[in-house]
Amino acid sequence: MRALFADVVGQEAAVEQLRAAARRPVHAYLLLGPPGVGQRALVRGFAAALLCPNGGCGVCSTCRRSLAGVHPDLVEIDRSGPSVTVDDARRIVNLAQRRPLEARRQVVAVSDVHLALRAAPVLLKTLEEPARDTVFVLLADLVPHELVTVASRCVRIDLRPVSAEALTPWLIDQGVEPALAREMAVAAGGSVDRARLLVDDAGFAARRMLWRAIPTRLDGTGATAAGVAVELLAAAEEAVEPLRAVHATEMQAAAEQAEATGERGVPGRKDIEDRQHREERRWRTDEIKAGLGVLAAAYRDRLVSEVTAARPSAPGRTAERVRELSGAVAAVEGVCVEMVRNPNESLMLEALLVRLSAVTG
Repeated sequence: MRALFADVVGQEAAVEQLRAAARRPVHAYLLLGPPGVGQRALVRGFAAALLCPNGGCGVCSTCRRSLAGVHPDLVEIDRSGPSVTVDDARRIVNLAQRRPLEARRQVVAVSDVHLALRAAPVLLKTLEEPARDTVFVLLADLVPHELVTVASRCVRIDLRPVSAEALTPWLIDQGVEPALAREMAVAAGGSVDRARLLVDDAGFAARRMLWRAIPTRLDGTGATAAGVAVELLAAAEEAVEPLRAVHATEMQAAAEQAEATGERGVPGRKDIEDRQHREERRWRTDEIKAGLGVLAAAYRDRLVSEVTAARPSAPGRTAERVRELSGAVAAVEGVCVEMVRNPNESLMLEALLVRLSAVTG
């Protein structure tokens, strides 16, 4: 069963819980934690263990198809819009009532359950009257008040952001140079999904340098600030390319599976495309946030250097520089926090860079 979770990084406790659960499964599990920490690999490994006639051998057709996400008794449900709607919940209910097609049971995995506030009563009814052959795996970033009762009907498995210390050796095993691996691990922000794509991201180091060099490029003019903002947004767009390649491969695999089963077109194509669009948007936002982290670190380094090299003969000048640089760090961190509100990125970055232009030298 160990091979089923080979793609999971830094979630040892969750893996052990799921291995134990697979031996005597109950009707519902809740994987609770931030996005990108290995949820898909955990769900598919767990599904393989539940569907495999040999208890999760890792080599049979059932295991291989489950791990690839194409087994007919593994149903992965993504929301059709900005939230999990009542219609989405009813679809889940209908799927839960069907009989397994091949295995003794089926696994229904539902993403973004924290966005199912209005659909909570429908989900609750299904969990309270579960179909005998269905095992639910609900995925959520958090548990809002409206979903406390839904969560109480599940076995809860907590997921944590993956530490840079855990990601660094994994990245080195993927062939990344140690120094770069450490930078990638920090830039991943606790997300193993992000770290996995950074391995094949040839522009990662150049983008880090672009953000790090900003303090030396700003000259106090709005024109320069606007030009740098354009470069940063273009770099963020390029950073999404590895994810787009993965999505293209995913869609191609879905098309081949549809053709093999005689389907006319890819079932749920629009749902897949909508999910991919959301993932790409989130990736782009995370890239900008990671860049802002590099920029804040650049100003912190300048702040430390200023304090270390302080001249007793000019305490006023040192205090002024400390205030300027501390303000720059606070401004960058404030914009990073503001990213959760989905602001106009171009205006946001340009305004920040104009403000930072006042911090010279």
